[in-house]
Amino acid sequence: QVQLVESGGGLVQAGGSLRLSCAASGRTFSTYVMGWFRQAPGKEREFVAAISRAGVSTYYADSVKGRFTISRDNAKNTMYLQMNRLKPEDTAVYYCAASRANYGTTPTEYDYWGQGTQVTVSS
Repeated sequence: QVQLVESGGGLVQAGGSLRLSCAASGRTFSTYVMGWFRQAPGKEREFVAAISRAGVSTYYADSVKGRFTISRDNAKNTMYLQMNRLKPEDTAVYYCAASRANYGTTPTEYDYWGQGTQVTVSS
């Protein structure tokens, strides 16, 4: 089992940047595919990005491709999401998640979740 804690959210103006972190407990972080999801008020939770166990492969939603970068440091049990050129439509609660399977783009493919961190982008 792994416990996940997100940090780094906040309020930023459109065009600005934020870096989210996801700290994982335990010694098995490197055995999980990791992902970021987000959920805006009144909307379903949606996939943002995923990264393979060794950090070699990454996958992004079309809406964030070219603006967001996912990475991980297995020595520090931490995953990151660098968000650049933020837009008001990026406003949401951002969640990190861990999967024991091959990475996917739906919430049901992930086994463990953090509590979320709020990102608000003002226009």
